[in-house]
Amino acid sequence: MNRLRSLLCLIGLWCGLCWTGVVAAADNVLLIQTGPTGFIVWHVEGSSVLPDDDILEIMATARPEGGEFVKTSLGRAQAFELPAGVMIRLPEAPSDRAWLVDRDGCGHIHLWHAEGTTQLTDAQLSDIYLSALPEGGPRLRLDDQYAKAFIGRLGVTVTLWKVPVGK
Repeated sequence: MNRLRSLLCLIGLWCGLCWTGVVAAADNVLLIQTGPTGFIVWHVEGSSVLPDDDILEIMATARPEGGEFVKTSLGRAQAFELPAGVMIRLPEAPSDRAWLVDRDGCGHIHLWHAEGTTQLTDAQLSDIYLSALPEGGPRLRLDDQYAKAFIGRLGVTVTLWKVPVGK
């Protein structure tokens, strides 16, 4: 009887979370940097993928002026050493031809992709960028999404999620 009661409680909790949109929310994370002609937007998800070992091999060749080309399954890749990370260019890839590589405190690789599905207007990017704080700025509403921006080592990181239905 206790197992049935626990199962019913879990089902009720799951339905409640789905109803409020918590479980169904589609999160998306972007990195926004300023460049000479406006904002540079990097996406946490992209269409081009390589194994971590290949990325580490490419990163090892990084130089400020661009390292040697390395052959990959996506074509040639070249790494550029930047003040806050490494940028990899994939000129022969069918899409998503640039990545910004970051390492977390544990040494794990995080790729920021030049191409992604989320497209924001310059006004939205400006609002997000100006709202960012180190501990997280205020929650902004951008049409059918919420945004919360944080100032980080590489720029402004923003988390986007869908506004629950009926809000």
